[in-house]
Amino acid sequence: MFPIRDHNPSDRTPFVTWALIVLNTVVFLSYFPSLSGSERLLLAFYDQWALVPAETVKGIDTYTILTSMFLHGGWMHLIGNMLFLFIFGDNLEDRLGHLGFLLFYLASGLAAAAGQILADPVSSVPMVGASGAIAGVMGGYLLMFPRARIDVLVIIVFLIRIFTIPAWLMLGIWFGLQLVNGLSMDVAGGGVAYWAHAGGFVAGLVLMLPVFLRRGGPAYWASTHGKPPHEEVEYVVSRPRRSSIPRVRRVRSTRTADRPLADLSRVPRTGQRRGPRTPWTGGRD
Repeated sequence: MFPIRDHNPSDRTPFVTWALIVLNTVVFLSYFPSLSGSERLLLAFYDQWALVPAETVKGIDTYTILTSMFLHGGWMHLIGNMLFLFIFGDNLEDRLGHLGFLLFYLASGLAAAAGQILADPVSSVPMVGASGAIAGVMGGYLLMFPRARIDVLVIIVFLIRIFTIPAWLMLGIWFGLQLVNGLSMDVAGGGVAYWAHAGGFVAGLVLMLPVFLRRGGPAYWASTHGKPPHEEVEYVVSRPRRSSIPRVRRVRSTRTADRPLADLSRVPRTGQRRGPRTPWTGGRD
């Protein structure tokens, strides 16, 4: 299950989100293509700039708590992280403002690093990635928009489908997997830093709590029904003239008319009328 987009447009241009995506990409391109051919050089680079818990707890190279947040271990690591940031970051930036979102992002990343250090303070395995900071963004998103609609790509052998599910379900499953994997794996053996993900996610929830309470807390959920407090986006398929290739376009719809479009075959073609719509339901809180 892999998220590909949400139905939650932002009213504010997400300059900081875009800048973070560009910065992470530029940093990655500055070292990985040239060093990936030599494992020795790449490891030496990570030893200098990545977070090593055993050194950090001794006060050695503490700057790596920050620099490690902008490093990645491979192309898929980078692409996956930037996709998650692109999907969820703009809405948090919309709520927090540009500077507030940047501070929130960095604080979540620091909390994620602390989570991994606490899980194994004697580890000498370098840790890199923006995953912890982005996990914080996901935690904040869950608190503010638990029933926002997320399109997820599901691949089962040769079956490829897109389903629309509420944010609480997608993010809840993701967080649960981090806990299960963190408890079951050998932290000292390296691999995915699941405790950094979990720590960042919890930090994002806590850091977003003051904003949530200022907007009314549970009363905010009651007024918005856990959905974005503005018009959502619908993605529909249309076929241009003289072409058999479907195009996906997005249109805005009022919240009272929202419904999942997981089954794209049900979208009416040109000249057909839509049937009656009912409010989109489901979710918790």
